[in-house]
Amino acid sequence: MRTKLALLVATALSVTVTVAVPAFTAGTAQAQSVPAGYDPAYAKIIEAANQEGALSIYSATDAAAVSELLKGFEALYPKIKLEYADQNSTEMYNRFISEAAANTGTTDLMWSSAMDLQMKLVNDGYAQSYTSPESKSIPDWANYKNEAFGTTAEPIVFAYNKRVVPAADVPKTHADLAKLLAEKPDAYKGKVTSYDPERSGVGFLYITQDVQANKNTWDLVKAMGQTGVKLYTSSGAMIERLTSGEHTIGYNMIGSYVFERQHKDPESLGIVLPSDYTIVMSRIAFIPKGAKHPNAAKLFLDYLLSKQGQQAIQARYMGSIRTDLASANPTAGVPDSTLRPIHVGPELLTYLDQVKRLKFLKDWQKALQGK
Repeated sequence: MRTKLALLVATALSVTVTVAVPAFTAGTAQAQSVPAGYDPAYAKIIEAANQEGALSIYSATDAAAVSELLKGFEALYPKIKLEYADQNSTEMYNRFISEAAANTGTTDLMWSSAMDLQMKLVNDGYAQSYTSPESKSIPDWANYKNEAFGTTAEPIVFAYNKRVVPAADVPKTHADLAKLLAEKPDAYKGKVTSYDPERSGVGFLYITQDVQANKNTWDLVKAMGQTGVKLYTSSGAMIERLTSGEHTIGYNMIGSYVFERQHKDPESLGIVLPSDYTIVMSRIAFIPKGAKHPNAAKLFLDYLLSKQGQQAIQARYMGSIRTDLASANPTAGVPDSTLRPIHVGPELLTYLDQVKRLKFLKDWQKALQGK
């Protein structure tokens, strides 16, 4: 049965896809020994994981987007059968809560872009503490008590159709976008798109982060309301309509998806990392206390945070959380003072409070209506 919290935190519906990644044979890959730089005692975790022989991951990241990451893990640890369940964040949250309530063991690793829902589970005591050997290579804001780990560094961006939006109109800041829409509401009528915070968990997260970063955010929401902004629950739907020209400007888009599409269609899609501030989100991973295969989960978390794992993530434009790989990220060259990473911590829980959430959404509706 769905919890009240989960019903309130709506996200895009998607079909759960469970991917069993074929194990590599001994003839094509050899199991890795203790990684370079790790304590030799790590061999005990590898041995225990091989004995477990399986690993279950619940994730809100499409399996296709991390196929090389998963293959890389299987190549290192061929004795571990990996099952990757791709689902939307609300479904993933509900499924985990049901498993935990049954007290028969849970999935082995939770990995989601719904940072607030992940932290809700961690804060409620569902995560086990694990000091990853890779912790020293990630920033403090991405590690909460060795229980929750940020794994990506993905900017939240503006996107626009380069064929339709005049160069002079391309907004460089949030204030620029608000001014453009306020001054040209007819030119951009029905042409602006963003997440629907009432139905999208990540959309709600990003707009609340905006309000915390910029007191003038409500002016931007009013300006979007004047243009009849079109709201969606998925990046894919927005990107398709932006490239087709149905919409021409996208607000608060997940950068990794936009960069990947731009790579395929550079003539149509333009991207702006706002120069006043750019929110940076991270997909949070944690190992549940009820994990049936906890040692295998430790191997995967370490691999996910390792250079090899993070380079596989970078290849899909997600951006590495590692400090020694940051130069290859989409945010490379952007001043640190401009970047506003969403900290992995209990402050993410603020708007999961029902009263605060409902008040925020009421303010959102008023602003859209110009009140």
